[in-house]
Amino acid sequence: MTDSHAESTVTQPAPTELPERLDLRSHEIVSDKQMEIVRLFPEVRTEGGKIDFDRLKRVLGEIVDPGKERYGMNWAGKADCFKAIQSPSLATLLPCRGESMEFDNTENLIIEGDNLEVLKLIQKAYLGKIKMIYIDPPFNTGNDFIYPDNYAESLQIYLEYTGQVDSERRKFSTNTDADGRFHSKWLNMMYPRLFLAWNLLRDDGMIFISIDDHEIENLKHLCNALFGEESFLSTFVWRRRQVADSRNSDRASIDHEYVVCYKKPNAVFRGHEIDVSKYSNPDDDPRGPWTSGNLTGLANQQQRPNLHYVLINPVTGAEYPPSPSRGWACSQDTMGRLIAENRILWPSKPKGRPRLKQFLSEVKQTQTGFSSYLNVGTTMDGTRAIQELFGEKVFPFSKPVELLHQLLDQATHPDSIVLDFFAGSGTTAQAVLELNKKDGGNRKFILVQLPEPTGIMSYPTISEISKERVRRVVRRLNEQEAGNLPLENMGRFARGFRSFKLAESNFKAWIPQTSHDPPQLVQQLEMHIEHIRGDRTAEDILTEVLLKSGFPLAIKVQKLSLCEKDVYSVSEGAMLVCLEKNLTPELMKAIADMKPQRVICLDEGFAGNDQLKTNAVQTMKGKGVTSFRTV
Repeated sequence: MTDSHAESTVTQPAPTELPERLDLRSHEIVSDKQMEIVRLFPEVRTEGGKIDFDRLKRVLGEIVDPGKERYGMNWAGKADCFKAIQSPSLATLLPCRGESMEFDNTENLIIEGDNLEVLKLIQKAYLGKIKMIYIDPPFNTGNDFIYPDNYAESLQIYLEYTGQVDSERRKFSTNTDADGRFHSKWLNMMYPRLFLAWNLLRDDGMIFISIDDHEIENLKHLCNALFGEESFLSTFVWRRRQVADSRNSDRASIDHEYVVCYKKPNAVFRGHEIDVSKYSNPDDDPRGPWTSGNLTGLANQQQRPNLHYVLINPVTGAEYPPSPSRGWACSQDTMGRLIAENRILWPSKPKGRPRLKQFLSEVKQTQTGFSSYLNVGTTMDGTRAIQELFGEKVFPFSKPVELLHQLLDQATHPDSIVLDFFAGSGTTAQAVLELNKKDGGNRKFILVQLPEPTGIMSYPTISEISKERVRRVVRRLNEQEAGNLPLENMGRFARGFRSFKLAESNFKAWIPQTSHDPPQLVQQLEMHIEHIRGDRTAEDILTEVLLKSGFPLAIKVQKLSLCEKDVYSVSEGAMLVCLEKNLTPELMKAIADMKPQRVICLDEGFAGNDQLKTNAVQTMKGKGVTSFRTV
């Protein structure tokens, strides 16, 4: 009886529950868009979780044209652009403290690497957070440096290009007009980068793209297709030179470039404040300062006959006929009311015309529009600005800082994040720093620049020029303010930047295409006995974990000591990260007792002890940890 009862109460061991693995891939944009379609139209989802596009057409009222002839833009390689967008990145960004300036006190970033890979990597962390993007991409003039369009190997090509892997270093070439795919190569380079960049903008964000006549038409078609024609704001014309160029045989001096602007739905320019100095009160009018305004209208007699009448001064009897082409600004009844309110300024000379008293107190809009003609700074000014900083010519034809000042002033607010992923010499960063000094703002910049060779020994790559330029600008601004600020206020002017470099993930990836030959399989397995690359630091690993978890690169992290082990607290304890390689039950309990929302540990920290892993999962659940992952 006792034995039988004992047998009936024996419970089967619960299945082992292990922590999930952290996804080390970059954000999958396509999956997000598919989920949004299913959210809006749940009836189009199939049993397998796919989207039935025929059903989607019916839901949309069959407004999708099934015909072959459609208005659109096509070019050789367009299909590969979608592959580039859909292919997640397995790279990481390594922090470079030695190249940085005020690393722990700044949110400015300078990232050295292929901007396509970088844009993928920052999708999770900066999605919908960028207020303004400015880029000055290659103009495709025939000698421009063009990124490779072999998207399947983009990271590998970059690593070979920068000598980070043992291989024959590939050379990125120029795109000459003799190439049969001259325009297509440029479009293939731009399409995925603009697609990814648009996702980063806030609902009130804008993107500005400098371009010239070589690709202006293709750029606008491309942006219309990507962002929607309704997102187009303006094509600004920038006068880039002061003196006509007489070197061309046809005597045509191309003195302008364009800045194409597209915007998210809630974006508006700040405009310019009206000039209140034009308002005064010479007659002590109790209604306050006023200015003289135009009384003529905008319509001829055929268009608006009620605005064409003779205006009579009730005091002198002088008559003033309407302008034949414009008439008056208001009807006779309204004009009579204005006369009674003493708001008409009668001329003192026979040939004068009546005008209107416009009071400052009645002005409803204090901003004027922002002109699409940009007559500010020249390429010569841009070159001169760098030469003044470096004492030598290290970068030709840079955009002038004044041009960026004006765009930033119109499109950002004091706490905006500004992105430039074709950073060049770093003009955008200088403009951000200087505008912050001018208006007391706290704008942050993110620069991305490929380490393109310069041929200059002191600054071998363009990215080195960018970083050194920012260092010199920061030092100059700090020196200018040092004598005007109390010492206790100097801390808030720690401008600086954090430097990062694109590299392979800290974690060795399993290669599924590996041959099934025993020697190669053994080599793969041996690589994963320790799956962390041997030359990587804890800070390298932490940076990747945070970035792949959706935290910005400038997030504040506090280092704690629990059970004599290092634990990193992120967002005031919302997430705890432990990179120790000898985890213990006591440490797991101490982490759980802090009740974070998320916990990430190194998988090798459990040393293959599945029981410790399982107990850790239960410990975390017991304390309300919603996500416990290993990497």
